[in-house]
Amino acid sequence: MSFFSYCDLALDNVFKILWQGKDPFEEVEKLEGIDFRKVKTRRTFRFEVAGKGYFAKVHHGIGWTEILKNLFQFKLPILGAANEFLALEKLHSIGINTMTCAAYGRKGGINPAKQESFLITCELENMTSVEDISNAGTTEQIKHILIKKIAQSAGKMHASGVNHRDCYICHYLVNASEITRDSRVFVIDLHRAQIRTKVPYRYHVKDVAGLHFSSMDSKLSHRDRLRFIAEYCKHFPACRNDKNFWADVDKTALKLYQKEQGR
Repeated sequence: MSFFSYCDLALDNVFKILWQGKDPFEEVEKLEGIDFRKVKTRRTFRFEVAGKGYFAKVHHGIGWTEILKNLFQFKLPILGAANEFLALEKLHSIGINTMTCAAYGRKGGINPAKQESFLITCELENMTSVEDISNAGTTEQIKHILIKKIAQSAGKMHASGVNHRDCYICHYLVNASEITRDSRVFVIDLHRAQIRTKVPYRYHVKDVAGLHFSSMDSKLSHRDRLRFIAEYCKHFPACRNDKNFWADVDKTALKLYQKEQGR
């Protein structure tokens, strides 16, 4: 490896044994499974090892066209799997339920457009998205439990300096067979997540508005929304009396909803 190249690698025991003496970047390309997304620069698929399910995201260099497009829009480009890997580590460290990394690799050189990376996570079995549960209809008790769980997760996440950027209720999973106060709700799809000392106001509003917008068809009452705010503010106290913040959340959520409805 040259002075200008790098290679990061993190493997659990399953993949250490499976890929012992082999190149993980070559081995991940050989994996076969069911594709969920396949484009020129990224493939997301499910596969199994010894009867256990995993999800893999394999990233190839995004190219300078995509990098420059993001920079001209004043956005930092997502070069690969590193964002999600770091976000998973951060969320686990503060006790937020999320996916578990089984294997991660990143390699490249001086040219960021050619970075290669992959992330493999353990499958979350028997899970249903909160969006699907809401659309199917549920009891008041279960609804209140899910509101509290999501508010706890989002409040802790934002207080720790992490913003999701795709923060919708479809990205929260729970075992729907028996939802109780002890149930765990998992946040997923952290591909675009960002980690800072403090979440910038714009991204803070966008994340919370995403939750509000994506639950607008779930028949939540005004009291349900107050339940969310009260629980969220236990973990992010600075928002408790910030009327401007919650007004901006409402405004942003409504714009998202109207855009989706084609108004």
